[in-house]
Amino acid sequence: MEETRIHWADVIAHAVEGQQVIATGITPSGNIHVGNMREVVTADAIFRAIEDVGKAARLIYVADTYDPLRTVYPFLPAACKKYVGMPLSEIPDPFGCCSSYAEHYLRPFSESLGQLDINPEVYRADQMYKNGLYTDATKVALERRDVIADIIESVSKRKLPAGWSPYNPLCEQCRRISSAQIVEHTPSRSSVQYRCQCGAEGVADYSRGQGKLAWRVDWPARWKILGVTIEPFGKDHAVAGGSYDTGQRIAREVYGYPPPYPVPYGHIHLKGRGKMSSSKGVTITISEMLESAPADVLRYMIIKTKPEKLIDFDPGLGLLTLVDEFDHGEGRAFELSRISEQSCDVPFKHMVTAIQIANDCDELVQVLHRSGYNALDTNALKKRARNVRNWLDRFAPEFVKFQVQRSVPVQVKTLTSGQRKALAKLAAALETNSSDPEWLHNEVYAISEEVGIDSRDAFKAIYLSLLAKTSGPRAGWFLTSLSPEFVIARFKEAAGDMS
Repeated sequence: MEETRIHWADVIAHAVEGQQVIATGITPSGNIHVGNMREVVTADAIFRAIEDVGKAARLIYVADTYDPLRTVYPFLPAACKKYVGMPLSEIPDPFGCCSSYAEHYLRPFSESLGQLDINPEVYRADQMYKNGLYTDATKVALERRDVIADIIESVSKRKLPAGWSPYNPLCEQCRRISSAQIVEHTPSRSSVQYRCQCGAEGVADYSRGQGKLAWRVDWPARWKILGVTIEPFGKDHAVAGGSYDTGQRIAREVYGYPPPYPVPYGHIHLKGRGKMSSSKGVTITISEMLESAPADVLRYMIIKTKPEKLIDFDPGLGLLTLVDEFDHGEGRAFELSRISEQSCDVPFKHMVTAIQIANDCDELVQVLHRSGYNALDTNALKKRARNVRNWLDRFAPEFVKFQVQRSVPVQVKTLTSGQRKALAKLAAALETNSSDPEWLHNEVYAISEEVGIDSRDAFKAIYLSLLAKTSGPRAGWFLTSLSPEFVIARFKEAAGDMS
């Protein structure tokens, strides 16, 4: 049941005044995963809540494409070592399919945003620098270097290295953006002279994007450049002395701009494996997850949870529960999560059973009709079936998977006399009523008592004779999904001469 208290996104919407600019962003250094999705979905929920109360709002997304490649991640070819330190936007796509390293990881993310019905204004950091959007902010940062250094040192409680600069020039020779030291600043020409670790000396024109601000300065500069008023960000940035603490002081004292309303969020952990991280291989990409679950359900997972709380995501059985919760959803979290009015009436859990019984789409419809689902939206049904098939292939525990045996399994030879009697009586029961799953499920218990066996043994006999396994889907609903003629014949054959 949805909580009666006001939803967290509405709290923010009521707390702010005037036109709002909600910012979100990420560095595309690897596969953009479900954990990264929290920031952009959180931002979108706030955007929608603000619009719902009649206030003007913009949603922007900044791709930090000008950040340097920090290391050769495990998923990269070893040849990428030569690119470490270069901006992501200036590195060739190591897999040869996109215009740059940055675009290789941004493209699938952009497609995923469309599926999540999130439509921000997109900014690429490299283009922002190259188009001069950062020119004034860079000049101010260089001129007030000492003030910024004092803020960072006093707030973060750490000493900056000698020669630290708020601006990192791009070396013309080695093409690295984090290895050159500034020798002189010439404000009238918007340029700096530098000396690089590679031995090169040169001049970088910051009005043309020949370098970038250090992260702790880039962030508050960006707030002013884009007019950001609200921004979600990971709780690691919100710790005492962290980048938000230094950022808000730099924003006020250097750029004369009020820091945005902060929305720190907890990370999404992959159940049993910890925090999602591309560099550590603990990840599921957003596009992969969208193939296995409805997009609005993934939105719901984030929107129903207060931002500051950690989410422990279970793509296995936990996803089934999440989809079921959304299908029965109501309230504000459901409203902010829902993408389309089109929905599938068949529960995800039941579709898991039906899809493993049917061999094709026509047979799937027949299976669902036998289960009482008659008024089916074909498009919605196909989408759900596709999600379920992918979930079974990628995330389902082995005990959920089954295959209806086309002939009597050899395992029926292990059935006791009591189990055979139970199957014979169950076949007779099916001849009188094969369409009521609740009645049929309860009948298994009644027959077990009548023939004098434990009900668990009766259920085991059902699954052994149909699946060659000792367990399976909930029996009553499973049996009514199958052709009654097939089940009756199978139980009679498995029971043998028990008349």
